[in-house]
Amino acid sequence: MSDNTTHPDCLMCVQEESGRDSAVFRDTLWAGEIVPGMEVPGWFVLRARRHAERITGLDDAELGTLGRRVRDLTAAVTEVTGAPATYLMAFGENHKHFHVLIAARGDDVPADRRSGNILKLVAERADSAASADLVPAVQEAYARHASAAPSADGSASVHHATHQG
Repeated sequence: MSDNTTHPDCLMCVQEESGRDSAVFRDTLWAGEIVPGMEVPGWFVLRARRHAERITGLDDAELGTLGRRVRDLTAAVTEVTGAPATYLMAFGENHKHFHVLIAARGDDVPADRRSGNILKLVAERADSAASADLVPAVQEAYARHASAAPSADGSASVHHATHQG
């Protein structure tokens, strides 16, 4: 199911009403932000702004911009955190509204908490204040990466992200 309404029982839809202090950016199609329950420093969710279930529910405009948003937010998170690895994960099982988790993995993360096991860090390293402290630097880095992104014809392109702070 995909539509232009928000669903009150959908965690990703409810983010539309959340405080903007957790947002790296929100444009007409996408939002990059900290989501409650995933507040590990260096972890951000990129979500479709409308209720689109799974990747198959995205429309052509969303599909056409997803790669650039993923790249720019991942680059910003990696730059700010200095992470040697930044994971991109999409499951669509617990929350069908399309979103991906961009999770920076620091050198201090032990081997048994890497790859898929990184999700165990939610219970071990959640810190909403430390997560929020990263937002301004990630906003700045994201704006820089997004504005430097070449368009299909090779010229510079900006997708007019609205930074909230």
